[in-house]
Amino acid sequence: MLKRFISLLLILLFGCAEKKEPINTSADAIMSALQPTLQIEGDDVPTYTIEERLRMLNIPGISIAVVVDGELAWARGYGIADSAANKPVTPETLFLAGSISKPVAALAALNMVEEGRLSLDENVNTGLVSWKLPDNEFTIDEKVTLRRILNHTAGLTVWGFPGYDKGDTIPSMIDVLDGKGNTDSVRVYKKPGESWMYSGGGYTIMQLLMTDVERKPFPTIMDERVLTPLGMDKSTYENPLPAVYHTLAATGYRANGREVEGKWPIYPEMAAAGLWTTPSQLIRYVQGIQNIYLKNEKGIISKALTLEMLTPGMNNHGLGPGIGKDELWWGHGGADEGFRAQMVAWKNQPNAIVVMVNSDNGTIINEVLIAIAKTYGWPGFGPTIKKVIPLDPSIGQAIEGDWEIDRVGPARLSFEDGHLIITGSFLDKPVVLLAENDSTFFDRTDGQQITFSKTEGKINRLRVGQLSGKKTIRFQE
Repeated sequence: MLKRFISLLLILLFGCAEKKEPINTSADAIMSALQPTLQIEGDDVPTYTIEERLRMLNIPGISIAVVVDGELAWARGYGIADSAANKPVTPETLFLAGSISKPVAALAALNMVEEGRLSLDENVNTGLVSWKLPDNEFTIDEKVTLRRILNHTAGLTVWGFPGYDKGDTIPSMIDVLDGKGNTDSVRVYKKPGESWMYSGGGYTIMQLLMTDVERKPFPTIMDERVLTPLGMDKSTYENPLPAVYHTLAATGYRANGREVEGKWPIYPEMAAAGLWTTPSQLIRYVQGIQNIYLKNEKGIISKALTLEMLTPGMNNHGLGPGIGKDELWWGHGGADEGFRAQMVAWKNQPNAIVVMVNSDNGTIINEVLIAIAKTYGWPGFGPTIKKVIPLDPSIGQAIEGDWEIDRVGPARLSFEDGHLIITGSFLDKPVVLLAENDSTFFDRTDGQQITFSKTEGKINRLRVGQLSGKKTIRFQE
C-alpha cells in the first residue's frame, strides 16, 4: 500500500509538472527577438526582428557567425551590402574589420617571437631598420617594446586612423609614423610601461618592424603566418583592396546613410585597421586560439604564449585581445570609416560570436550579442538598465549654455520640457539627455554618459567618455 501511495504521489508531482519547451537556437528565432541594449527601469521593453532594427537604425547590412561547442553553429547575412546595386549581405560578404585587425596581426607577431625572429621585451629600435622611433626624455630608462605595443602600455601617440579615400595619395609607413599622412606623428609621449593608452600608432610601428625583419610585404607575412594556416583564405590585409575582391566587398556607409567616398576607405596602417574579412573567417582565428587554450592542440603559437596573450594587464588588455570583465571572455571591437565590428570568444568554453556591419552606427551589434548570449546561456552580456529621475529645473537651468568639448568642438545645452537637450555640429540631430542623478545624464539611444561638475560653486565642467569640456556662455545667471 505504501509503495502504491508513493508511486501515485510521484506521478502527481512529476507527471503533472509543466513541461519546458526546448529553447529555439535557430538564427531566425534569435534574430526575431532583439531588444534595445539600453532599457529604462519601469518601461515596457520592445522586441524587434533584425530587419526591423536595421531599418530603424538606418544600418544597411549585418553579418553574424556563431560558434557553439567549438563548431560553427550558424552564419547569416541580413540587409544590403551595396544599396545602389541592391546587393544583399551574405556570409561571404567582406567587411573591414577595423581594430579587430590588431589581435589577428598580434598573432603573427607572437609567431615570430616563438621563432626567435622578434623579441617581446627588447627595444623595438633593435629590429627596426628602415626607420627608428626617436628617443626622448621618456625613453631614458624605459623603452618601447613589442610587449608594450601589443598591450598598449608603450606610451605612444595616435590612437586611431581615419583612412584615405580613393584617389588620395597613400603615404608609406614611414610617412605615417612621421606625421606626413593625415594623422600626427607617432612618438613616445609618456614613460613606456607606466600606464595604459590605446595606440594604433604602436601597431603601425609593429607593422614596420615585422616587414623590416622579414623583408616581405605585410599582407604576405599575414598570409603566410596566420591567414593561410587558419584557413582564412577569403581574408586579406591588402590595401587598397585588390580588384579581385571588389564583388565580395560591402560598401561602407555613414550613420546618416551616405555612402563612403569610393565605397570604402583605404588603410595603409594595415596591422591597426586594414583587415578585410567575414565573421565566418574571423571565427577560424578564434577557433585557432581556443583549440590551443582549451584543447591543448598544437597551433600557431604555444600554449604558454597563448596564456600570456590572454592574461589581462593594464585596463584588462592582453597581448592583442582585450579581456572581458572577470575574464569571462576575450575579443576586440573594430571601427573603420563606414564599418563597425565586434568579436567575442568565451575564455573557458569553446563558444564565440562575431558581428560586422557596413555602417558607422554599430548600435545593433550589442543587441545581437545580448540576444545570442541570452539564448545560449553564455555569461557576461546583458542589457544596461538605468533608472531615470525627474530633473530639478534649477539644475537644468544651471547647465544651460554654450560649451566647448575637447577634440569635438562647440555644443549647446538647453533645458526644455524638463529635459536637457544637446546640439552641435558633431551630432546628426539634437540629443535628449535623461537624468540618472543631479550630475549624471545619458543619451537614451546609446547610453553615453555625460557628467557635470562645479568649480567656484557653478556648474561649468563636463566629462563625456575620455573627453572633457567647459562652459563658455551661460544662458541664465
